[in-house]
Amino acid sequence: MKLRDNNPALILVDVQKAFMDEEYWGGNRNNKNAEIVCGKILDKWRELDLPIFHIRHSSTNLKSKLNPSNKGFEFNENVTPLEKEPIITKEVNSAFIGTDLKEQLDKLSIDTLVIVGITTNHCVSTTTRMAGNFGYETYLISDATATFDRIGIDGEKYDSETIHLTTLANLNDEFATVWNFKKLMSEI
Repeated sequence: MKLRDNNPALILVDVQKAFMDEEYWGGNRNNKNAEIVCGKILDKWRELDLPIFHIRHSSTNLKSKLNPSNKGFEFNENVTPLEKEPIITKEVNSAFIGTDLKEQLDKLSIDTLVIVGITTNHCVSTTTRMAGNFGYETYLISDATATFDRIGIDGEKYDSETIHLTTLANLNDEFATVWNFKKLMSEI
């Protein structure tokens, strides 16, 4: 049985232009090709005519690169939504809070999700955790996500790859199954 037989929805979380500005987000972004990988997955979903949901973050902070008044709010060109594909705008980390995402998924009787996007340790993680808590069979694609360096509580620096891998480890087998692009393509 292939994953496509479960009618999985692709959830693209915050694949927006703002995340191309590495320094703004803490520098040293890992997975610099994440948006390209997201685009390849999106192409496959379109080819198979599977459900797609584009999630975008809308910051209420006027200075934020994710504020609708800034160019960073726009979707990355690798994942430009088609007219028929739903766009869900959120103001918090989870794609499920303050949106109708769950209602739309339920209306389509979707119980399997494939999640990609940015950043691994913020909105992707929060959305993945909630998807798992809601009981969805959830897959997170490791090379279709990315993050940035972080500063710890005592001022120590944590590199983006460590943050990314630790986040994936925390999510795997509890909230989601973590696969890479190659594994997803072999299973879809």
